Amino acid sequence: MSKTQERVSTDGSNGASLQRPAAGPVTPPRVSARRRRPGVIALSLALIAAGGAGVAVLLLQVGNRTEVVTVVRDVQVGQVVTEDDLGTASIALDPAVKAVRGNDLASVVGKRAAVELKPGSLLAPSQVTKDSLVKAGEQLVPIGLKPEQVPATALVPGQKVQLVHVPAQGQVDAGKTSDAAPETIDGRVVKASSAAPGTGVVVVDVATSAAKGPTAAAWVSAGTVRLVLAAPDGN
Repeated sequence: MSKTQERVSTDGSNGASLQRPAAGPVTPPRVSARRRRPGVIALSLALIAAGGAGVAVLLLQVGNRTEVVTVVRDVQVGQVVTEDDLGTASIALDPAVKAVRGNDLASVVGKRAAVELKPGSLLAPSQVTKDSLVKAGEQLVPIGLKPEQVPATALVPGQKVQLVHVPAQGQVDAGKTSDAAPETIDGRVVKASSAAPGTGVVVVDVATSAAKGPTAAAWVSAGTVRLVLAAPDGN
């Protein structure tokens, strides 16, 4: 057998030529388009806008700071306020909070404390006064009150009171009957201390007329004085 015939027999084994299918074009996968929802898009935009607005407000609050006057030392009621008693601080101030602005610090120096001022607090305009709490023609009478004699209503500077003379038990002032109206002296609270530890005694500084001051002091010394709150209209 010739080489040509042998090659033909080898290529045509099993009596037939192997046929391979021709490769056809590949069909790309079908991708379905998603429908856009206008409501979702609008909500997303609204959330983004709200978030941006919140950040803007926060930045404004942080940046919008106000210089205010602060108290740096204890100042007692009636004491003259000095520049050394005050300081300034820059804070984000709520409009509802009444505080003396930093550029008005000089205007409060030289005034008197209408209430007790504590370090670390903001200074409010109502906490200082240009008037002396003990005016000309008045005297200051300190009165110690036992716990059962202290009114439930807090005593504050400027509050009108009456000092009532209550004779000691079993005693009546000469020339007066037991049913006579007790003698009274009008006064005004200048300062009320905190209750003393252990005893609970509260000391109240009361301003009275200079003419009545010695009498009130004598009542206090004898333990025959009581303090009552005057009516709101002062009558």
